[in-house]
Amino acid sequence: MKAHEFDAKFESDDDILDELDLSKVNRPMQKQKRVDVDFPAWMLESLDREASRVGVTRQSIIKVWLAERLESSAHNHISN
Repeated sequence: MKAHEFDAKFESDDDILDELDLSKVNRPMQKQKRVDVDFPAWMLESLDREASRVGVTRQSIIKVWLAERLESSAHNHISN
């Protein structure tokens, strides 16, 4: 498939997944690494309540909040 054909298919909201070779896809800077973190019980209860409220897992809310904090911190260091 030519690039302009692919672009046209994408722009018309057609399914393009069949046109892609996903066998070697990777996400730069997204390599997963497992860590163990101990939290106080009250913190886990609060995390679980908030995760349930927004409809995500505990792990997801921890990741999102940490990412937001790290981005904010990086932005503040650049601004100063």
